[in-house]
Amino acid sequence: MKLEMNDFIEKNKVIAICRGTYGEKLINLVSALNDGGVKLVEVTFDQGDPECLTKTPKAIASLVKEFGNEVKIGAGTVLSIEQVEAAHQVGAEYIISPNTNSSVIKRTKELDMVSMPGALTPSEIISANEAGADFVKVFPVRALGIGYIKDILGPINHIKLVATAGVTPDNLQDYLDLGFSGAGISGYLTDKRLIDTGDFATITKHALEMMSIVRENNVSN
Repeated sequence: MKLEMNDFIEKNKVIAICRGTYGEKLINLVSALNDGGVKLVEVTFDQGDPECLTKTPKAIASLVKEFGNEVKIGAGTVLSIEQVEAAHQVGAEYIISPNTNSSVIKRTKELDMVSMPGALTPSEIISANEAGADFVKVFPVRALGIGYIKDILGPINHIKLVATAGVTPDNLQDYLDLGFSGAGISGYLTDKRLIDTGDFATITKHALEMMSIVRENNVSN
């Protein structure tokens, strides 16, 4: 399953980050994203919420039940083995973290899920890869700019990278051109204002815009 999921991520590239949205709003959000062609959705653990170990798995389970294999659901902001196991039990297929924790990576791989820890420096990125990560989330990617990314890619171009934080329609192509396997995107695809006002049509429009960039990239490569 993991190899198929790796291929699915590299083909679809855009991972929509759903943070703090639950219930019917979450179902409507993912439905709108799906209508726009986004097939990868990350539901995050809100570490500041004492109920996150219950709420996030429940949200993941609802999406797995609603969308089946049509949309691949993962868990985000995963900081502990307990959270890895909770996500796995309800059908999450990949685990994303803001940091590199070798124990989290190891347990993720043991459960045959895709591992995507976060890192920023060359040392962190290489350490994550050596710990067994399938992809490394470069986070926050916008903090040091495209120039920094170009500099570090020379010695670590063998590692599959996913750009996260600040990725927009204006720069997604730049990251793909640099060789990134994909991007984690929150604000533009999961805008709380649009969700709260029920403007899911605009979310679908944004998803279509992002996925058109992905399709053009896949064709050119």
